[in-house]
Amino acid sequence: MAVRDTAAATAFTEFASARSANLFRTAYLILGGDHQLAQDLVQESLIKTYLAWPRIRDLSKAEAYARRTIVTTAISWRRRRSFHERPTDLLPETAVPDSGEAVTTHASMLAQLRSLPPRQRAAIVLRYYQDLSEAQTADVMGCSVGAVKSHVSTGLARLRQGLGQAFDETAPAEREATS
Repeated sequence: MAVRDTAAATAFTEFASARSANLFRTAYLILGGDHQLAQDLVQESLIKTYLAWPRIRDLSKAEAYARRTIVTTAISWRRRRSFHERPTDLLPETAVPDSGEAVTTHASMLAQLRSLPPRQRAAIVLRYYQDLSEAQTADVMGCSVGAVKSHVSTGLARLRQGLGQAFDETAPAEREATS
């Protein structure tokens, strides 16, 4: 069912223009830093939101609907067998680590975030990046508040462990440079 009246179409266009960047950042982090997939995910989310627009009454519900669509679609994409296999003619270039501490920290954090299971990653992104409450996160993810707490707790423990190991590996070189 498509939006038929121009007032509703205008309202949706304004919503999409205003919230696309925020939805993209959420999708980007949930997908572990893949720009192209995040764009596809936001586009799919906006299409589903557009189709549901006649049922959505206010903008806060529209954003929650779009965000939930991002999370559920990302999780279902990860479950597909073909998601992990991407044929290509060219091999990707190996990333060269930058000497800047901020870039190193960012890359390490994204790598660790990427290593988390999709539901843990979604819970952490929604709780700490989107600053949603546990109840709001549970609503977006379609699970209980207890499940959100469990996903966040387990995910943060894995991030701390992974980041600790990543920085411990660079620590000996830094210690030698300062001695």
